[in-house]
Amino acid sequence: MRTFSSFLGRRVETESGRSLGGCHELRALIGEGNPTVSALVVGPRGLREHFGIGSARANRPDAVPWDAVVRIEGDRIVVRDGTELE
Repeated sequence: MRTFSSFLGRRVETESGRSLGGCHELRALIGEGNPTVSALVVGPRGLREHFGIGSARANRPDAVPWDAVVRIEGDRIVVRDGTELE
């Protein structure tokens, strides 16, 4: 089992090694039951969001959809090739 905080600081890369930035925050859907992670917030904009500068509602690409995650290994999170920030 992983904690939300265990994702923070990990590098986010595509399968072919293209860097998308560091993971600074997670977005989750909260409803009945446990929260469900929906995206990884990455890069410089994600870092500003983590510190409360800016807003998740602003139209800017700073998140990787959770369903793009292929595997988590060591200090990196690997996502499918072709994944772009949303």
